[in-house]
Amino acid sequence: MQLILLEKVKNLGSLGETVIVKPGYGRNYLIPQGKAIPATVVNLADFEKRRVGIEARARGHLDGALSRKQALDGQSISIDVHASPEGKLFGSVGQRDIAELFSARGLAVNKGEVVLAEGPLRMVGEYEITIALHTDVNALVKVLVQAV
Repeated sequence: MQLILLEKVKNLGSLGETVIVKPGYGRNYLIPQGKAIPATVVNLADFEKRRVGIEARARGHLDGALSRKQALDGQSISIDVHASPEGKLFGSVGQRDIAELFSARGLAVNKGEVVLAEGPLRMVGEYEITIALHTDVNALVKVLVQAV
């Protein structure tokens, strides 16, 4: 399936590129999410007419992500949880918990932006967490998990 990308997609291409993807990926993810349109002659002509507006919108998203990165970079939060004497948590700290704590401090973070590469946090300690604000913009924050 041949598609025109309407925004930069990680590991696929950038705005305006024509790419070939598997039909399921295009039909079930890229097109419904508004990240791509089918590469037909009509859509190519329409895209070229709207290209300036689409690029301006993409720049606006990038600028917004960069300003959020400045606000988030280096921030730290602490979470008090119940843990065993060895430091193992009775439960875990996940994306939603981290996003809610930052949002409570006035820094808007969605749970989908929180990247926990090794899964939920299950031990007491200090962790460096990546917040993926945009395809090209990541912020590093610290999360301190403390036993109650």
